[in-house]
Amino acid sequence: MADYTPVFNPGTSYTSTASVAITGGQLLMVTGVDTVGPAAAASVAYVGVAAHDAAVGARVTVHSGVGQIHRTTSTGAITAGQQVQCGAAGVVAVLGGTPAAGQDIGVALDTASGNLCKWKSYR
Repeated sequence: MADYTPVFNPGTSYTSTASVAITGGQLLMVTGVDTVGPAAAASVAYVGVAAHDAAVGARVTVHSGVGQIHRTTSTGAITAGQQVQCGAAGVVAVLGGTPAAGQDIGVALDTASGNLCKWKSYR
């Protein structure tokens, strides 16, 4: 998935600099001053979803906003209605255990098992 556009986009987008190589559709987190990279598992530094591929040091558009609906790669089994969080390497995963504040990033709108999952962003 080289380019990515949210399914529904009521929020905003912004640009940042890629601290590592990024693939369009990956969940992103803050990695430094005005830099982003693929989100780590259970990250609370989530800022949005990459609009396109970006090489290290390149500018990348970040789709970010409450209410955006995304369809991104998932890991593990996710059932519609479950809260989701960042999974390893910028994928979406079901929110599990006792999450830290800010770990939940949205709610699943469909059911997925290690493929694309449609979800609505809380932030």
